[in-house]
Formats: sequence, structure tokens, C-alpha cells
Amino acid sequence: MDHPKLREFATERQLQFLDAIEEHGSHRAAAEALNVSRGTIGNAISSLSAKAAKMGWSPVHDMTRTVPEGFRVRGVSTLYTEDGISAQWVKSEIDPSKQEEIFRAACEAMAESLPRVKPAARPAKTDAALCNLAVFSDYHIGMLAWEREGGANWDLKIAENLLLASFIHMIESAPKAKTCVLCLQGDQLHVDSLLPVTPAHHHVLDADGRFSKIVGAAVRVIRRLIDHALARHERVHLIVCEGNHDESGSVWMRHMFRALYENEPRLTVNDSELPFYVYQHGETMLAFHHGHKVKNEQLPMLFAAQFPKVWGATTKRFAHCGHRHHVDEKEYAGMTVVQHPTLAARDAYAARGGWISERAASIITYHDKFGQVARNIVCPEMFEAAA
Repeated sequence: MDHPKLREFATERQLQFLDAIEEHGSHRAAAEALNVSRGTIGNAISSLSAKAAKMGWSPVHDMTRTVPEGFRVRGVSTLYTEDGISAQWVKSEIDPSKQEEIFRAACEAMAESLPRVKPAARPAKTDAALCNLAVFSDYHIGMLAWEREGGANWDLKIAENLLLASFIHMIESAPKAKTCVLCLQGDQLHVDSLLPVTPAHHHVLDADGRFSKIVGAAVRVIRRLIDHALARHERVHLIVCEGNHDESGSVWMRHMFRALYENEPRLTVNDSELPFYVYQHGETMLAFHHGHKVKNEQLPMLFAAQFPKVWGATTKRFAHCGHRHHVDEKEYAGMTVVQHPTLAARDAYAARGGWISERAASIITYHDKFGQVARNIVCPEMFEAAA
């Protein structure tokens, strides 16, 4: 086997095995020299060979043309003649795991060059015992909806104006808490790429304009939410939950806003790489998950196991989720699970599926010892009447 070429696909451990094989002449001798079993080396080399083959390199099968980084071989067709290989076709496809790794690296690199926001002035007086939790679930910025189909219109302009108006109204009506948790509870963006399709199942979506316009609107309005939260609270914690519509969008938003507000000591951004997030406010535990991976009734046990220290240090515990676009709230042993509705209008998919729910968003105020002590709710009609 051509070890020098194989090395391009090897991990450090596999490189150590290759060096030993080359030095000692066989798998058995290499295993004795490294004090490992022969099977360990054999399995490592087999795994390495399989990885190389996925990239297009397996000379024993006449495959010697590799695919670019971020892709994997889907199939190879070889035409043989009496003189050998006459032609070969290498079919490739995107490697999802590698693409995600590249995308995350790109987000981090992009965030390094962003201009930083200057620190904002602190509010005059706040209550240290209180935390205002603002939740916007399934907001679907970039969705296009038609009133005659779903009962209300929805586009970028409507989404941006309603989000800002709702947040300002709720913040101004809420108690003067020291802390604000701003939770974008997943599916903040309607589309996740240049193609208007869902990431996992590629369902075609109704989108309002180009992806760059959608991204621009989202960044612009979320910055205004953060700035207003900073003007009314001493501390702001931003949570951008992964949703089924914005799996990669949630990644770049977390990286970008953390970098953008790097010089603002009063803002923190939740950096969980898993779609499960927590914030501890004294003896109150606030947990978050979009709802697309785990059912509501499973969340208490999951958060207890995933975050045992926070669970053990708190007496009031609340999990927040969305995804299903309607209200559901139930108390389980040790934790209350709150499923939030959406402010967004129904798109054609929801309307034709017969899914109807009240549109709303809320700010819930939590005490560091007593749990929930207040709740402020808004609905779209409030702002339509004002207009």
C-alpha cells in the first residue's frame, strides 16, 4: 500500500502506526514495538483505508482521484479494456460533517474582523433579584405569507417592525430587572442557505427575497433588540437556539454577536454547541431547547442529567421550548416546561395543513428565589390597532 499517500488522510495516532509498520516491516512487529495488539493496528489501518476510499483514494480498486475538501465520493465507475483503464467517472457529494466543520471555522474567521460595538451606558436603577426573560420562538424572518391563504401577511418589513415593537413594549412594561435573558428560541430565520429549503428534508419554503436580504434584516433587528435590552438592564445574556429551519444560521449568529459585542462587558452569549442551553439566576434554573429534537416531557430528565450542578443548586426550574407554534405549559416533577407560541403569521404550508394557533410572545420575570413573579404578553393586533 502506498503509505506516503495514505498519510494525507491519517490522524496522529494512525501516523504513529504507519511509522512503526514502515520501520519494523509488518503489523505484528509494529504492534510489539508499540506494545499494542495486532488487531489495534489492523483496525486503525482499515479505518484509515476506508476514510481514504471515501475521499476517492483506493489504489487496489484503481481509485486514485480524490475529491475536494468538504466532499466525499458517492460512486466510481471504471471502464476497463484489454489495455487497462479506458475511462473513469468519479461522482461526489457534499460531506455534511465536513461542511459543518468548515462552516464553523468560517464563522469564527468572519467574526474576527467585525467592528466591535462600544459599551453602552448602564441604566439608572434596577432590581438585582429580578431577571426578565424575553422569548421569541419560531419567528421565521424571511418567510413570505399571504393574508388570503393564512389569515395575515408576513414579509421582511412586517417581521422586522413587529419584532422591535413587541420587544420594546414588553421591556417597557416589565419590572426594572437587573438581568435580561434574550432568547431567540430557534427558527429565527425561515431559510438557512441560498436555496429556500429546510436543512434536513429540503422542503421548499416561501421566502421573501434573497438570502442576503434575510440575513441583513435579521442582524439589523437583533442588534436593536440587544441595544435596547442593554439600555434597560445591567446585564444581558443572549441565547440563540438551534432550530430545524436555521441549524447553521444559529451558529453564525452566536459567533457574530459574541464578536460584535466583544467590548461590551455587560453582554454575554451562550456558547453551547449542543441544542440545549441553561442560565442560572440565583436559585432559579432557566433551560432552553427549540423542541425539534426532544419531546417536552423528556426535557426535565434531560436537563437534570446534562446540567446536574445547576439542577442541584436551584429550587425553581423552568424549561422553555417552541417548534410547535402554540401554547402548552405543564408542570413535571422538579421542572415546569413552557412551550411558546409564535408571533409570525401562518405560511402556506401551515395554512393548508390546518394548523391554527394564537400569535403571541412574552417576557417572563423571574425572582432569584421565588421563580416566576410576572408575565407580560403581546399579540400582533396590539400594534396593528396602534398603527
